[in-house]
Amino acid sequence: MGALPERAVAMLAAVHARPGLTRAEASRALGIGTGGAAEVVGRLVGERLLAEGPVVPAGGRGRPTRRLTAHPEGPLVLAAVVTHESWRVDAVELGGASVAGLSGRHSWEPAGAVLAELRRSVEELRVRFGDRVRGLGLAGPGVVLDERWLDATVLGWTDVDLWSVWPDAGVLVADNDATLAALAESRRGAAVDARLALHLRVDAGLGGAVVEAGRLLGGARGAAGEFGHLPMGDPAVRCACGARGCWGTAVDGGALARLLGAPEPRDPVTYARQVLARDDDAARAAVATVAAALGRGVAGLVNALDPDVVTLGGLGAELLAAAPDELDAACRAGLMRFRGGTPPPVVAARLGEDGPLTGAAERVWDRWWARLRR
Repeated sequence: MGALPERAVAMLAAVHARPGLTRAEASRALGIGTGGAAEVVGRLVGERLLAEGPVVPAGGRGRPTRRLTAHPEGPLVLAAVVTHESWRVDAVELGGASVAGLSGRHSWEPAGAVLAELRRSVEELRVRFGDRVRGLGLAGPGVVLDERWLDATVLGWTDVDLWSVWPDAGVLVADNDATLAALAESRRGAAVDARLALHLRVDAGLGGAVVEAGRLLGGARGAAGEFGHLPMGDPAVRCACGARGCWGTAVDGGALARLLGAPEPRDPVTYARQVLARDDDAARAAVATVAAALGRGVAGLVNALDPDVVTLGGLGAELLAAAPDELDAACRAGLMRFRGGTPPPVVAARLGEDGPLTGAAERVWDRWWARLRR
């Protein structure tokens, strides 16, 4: 496929953002007349990029119109996520819907073994969908430098080449799972339309990202948002990164274990969920303490960054649900006085565990739009 006119690419992006958009709505959003919109849609349908649904009666005066959706034989992107316990890869169509997926679990095997499983699944989906697949986005459970190199300290993985999953992909992007979840929440979740959104994801540690008007603030090498390594934790506790007092060590499963006098858990995420499910005083007190530590850190970041909204993903959302009063009280106590009357809402991420995968797909679509314009 050659380059497309700018308004054709804009039409694709508009339908991707709002699947089911009518032709009339797309025409108004793009500022083109109905005749021009019909021409653009006709080309996109002819190239199997868009499909038109049944005629929709116009509300009030006006001509009937049609809804625009992904073409059933149209382009797909692959989105993959590796967590501390599992992996998953989905084929995602225009508009963000998953049409197929494969997944599995791992028991903290070496990176090469886990990525080999992922590579086989990517190849299986590529064979199934052929040349419809336009690229691959990967979400990793740690720092990802230069959209390629993963350091997952909890897993003991260092300098892992994520591009080995599909070395000759036309479009391949990789990033931290919390960063991609932040992008997803700003596009399709709880932070849509926010001027500045802060996302925090608690897993085996804590990460996050800032999104301004739908654009990630990634830093010089794409590693911005490692908020879990701010020194807001207990200085007596050494983090897997080598530093002492990292905030992430105060809000994860390891923190719950220390409060309960238990050994450091091998799998902090599973352990944290076990504690959250308990119904006893000791567990409730530990959860309340950890939720307060999360709230204090949120206050510090709100003071520094001035977001419209704070979204919490992973265990962060579960801590918010389990101890909302403790988290809110700690957050409000740490806010500057002028923010006290109207603090930004702190809410659970709407996309939940699908956030990193959704964000990975969004990054590939963004790159594909750019290629279509060339």
